[in-house]
Amino acid sequence: MKSIVHRSEDRGYANHGWLEANHSFSFASWYDPKKINFGALRVLNDDRIAGGAGFPKHPHNNMEIITIPLSGKLEHEDSMGNKSQIAAGEVQVMSAGIGVTHSEYNASQDEELKLFQIWIFPNKQNVVPRYDELKLNLEDRVNRLQQILSPIPDDDGVWIHQNAWMFMSNLYKGKEVKYTVNMKGNGVFVMVISGEVVINNEILTARDAVALEDFESFSVLSVLDAEILFIEVPMSFQ
Repeated sequence: MKSIVHRSEDRGYANHGWLEANHSFSFASWYDPKKINFGALRVLNDDRIAGGAGFPKHPHNNMEIITIPLSGKLEHEDSMGNKSQIAAGEVQVMSAGIGVTHSEYNASQDEELKLFQIWIFPNKQNVVPRYDELKLNLEDRVNRLQQILSPIPDDDGVWIHQNAWMFMSNLYKGKEVKYTVNMKGNGVFVMVISGEVVINNEILTARDAVALEDFESFSVLSVLDAEILFIEVPMSFQ
């Protein structure tokens, strides 16, 4: 197994006043040649957006964009005619395809919005743009893996144009889960959202991550109550 630890404090950081962002991979003005992407995973941004603030309409194309609110509510509007609010316990996906514009704002005027935004390179170019969102049953991730994304439209969670999977888990102290790769050759980027865990003999705390390759399965043991995000992607892709 190949394992690279990404410590929380080594991420990129930007403070725009209305937005505080940590970047696991090179983004905007932060550039690290060793952290461009992890296989098909291009962006993992950890954003904190002030009340009433957000991103005005801007374009995307040929990217699968997944948003996971952690607290607060996100208001989304796009050129496909979608307008909605999503909160913690929900997941949103947008296939940008041939091109789409959207805006993202904190739906509250006074409560901070915290979210992860994830970009994954697609395996199909110039598809018709699409949008979807899903409310998740949080009980389904207690001391086990809850699938929130896959490449299969009829599977659990939302889907994207890539052989990628995403899971979340809330582990109580002392509990353990086993992760088995869904497609041979894929790697998994594991982000500890909160708490403390041990993966491959490494202790990881809040916002630490580990990039794993060349494995069939691995275990995650919680040292403290922990919330964890698993992002499985092809390491070679087109």
